[in-house]
Amino acid sequence: MSSVVFDHRIHQHVDQSSMTLTDQERTRVRALVEELNRSSPDGRVDDPRWLTRARLHSCRLPVRLLESLRNFRSEPGPDGTLLIGNLPVDAEALPDTPSVTDSVERGATAPATTAMLLGQQIGDVFAFRDEKHGALVHNVVPVPSLARSQSNGGSVELELHNENAFHPHRPDLIGLLCLRSDHEGKAGTLFSSIRKARVLLDDADVALLREPRFVTEAPPSFRAGDAALTHGVLGGCPDDPDIRVDFDATRATDGEAAAALRRLGGALAEVASELVLRPGDMAFLDNRVVVHGRTEFTPRYDGSDRWLHRVYVHLDGRRGLSHRVGPGPVLA
Repeated sequence: MSSVVFDHRIHQHVDQSSMTLTDQERTRVRALVEELNRSSPDGRVDDPRWLTRARLHSCRLPVRLLESLRNFRSEPGPDGTLLIGNLPVDAEALPDTPSVTDSVERGATAPATTAMLLGQQIGDVFAFRDEKHGALVHNVVPVPSLARSQSNGGSVELELHNENAFHPHRPDLIGLLCLRSDHEGKAGTLFSSIRKARVLLDDADVALLREPRFVTEAPPSFRAGDAALTHGVLGGCPDDPDIRVDFDATRATDGEAAAALRRLGGALAEVASELVLRPGDMAFLDNRVVVHGRTEFTPRYDGSDRWLHRVYVHLDGRRGLSHRVGPGPVLA
């Protein structure tokens, strides 16, 4: 297990690819969301039939938005992130922020439909049976009983990690749609790209980090997890590697590997950035090259706390086909 120290006084730069919808484009997205939800008055975002309709509707998103999503899918850039602003989220019209464990959004609400339209356009939205009961849209909200935990329900600083780093079919991309900011407007999403950190590592460490000398446990959000198997933290192309690590849950199997893991953590912290999401912002992170976390914040549990929708995306839906449970995109 390793801890990454993040200096918020220094790393405030954000270089990720971004686009902000015009008001006309925002109105067009809202109309598309309303049209889809009218066509499915009892729609549930987990229903395979609803998903098919959502995928077709997503093809009619504004052209600039389609171009940004397609470009990011093809080449996530040095930061591995895409920020889309001014999506149609009306924070004043929202219900109270949930504050219970395993909170999800199964109904086709306007924000959930928005998140799904963008997710279904960029790839295939999916879920894990053993996390959040297999729901496709997760509520990332502070939960009193989880306040000190390293989980999406916590409010302490969340260590840098790949989403579900332990899992062989972890997401390729993660989408985070902000419905409501925290009270102080300071809770930040931390992110760091191995594409930037790689140049700070020597070749010996890179070679060691590619060896199966590390073990990652399942996160608290999973009700079950496979027995931990050794794996490399870096993989793929040596000059542009993928990364697979959770600095709270990954441990090295020997001292030499542990030292390399600490140096990796330091390099990632050095190039990390912080992004404070506002209502109507949706960030996509490439989970293959980016680790992410969250700054500490103080929830009040008064119904107006920070609230994000989270979706997982595979770029190749067939990859986990043999692990699907039932007709929908839920993996065992």
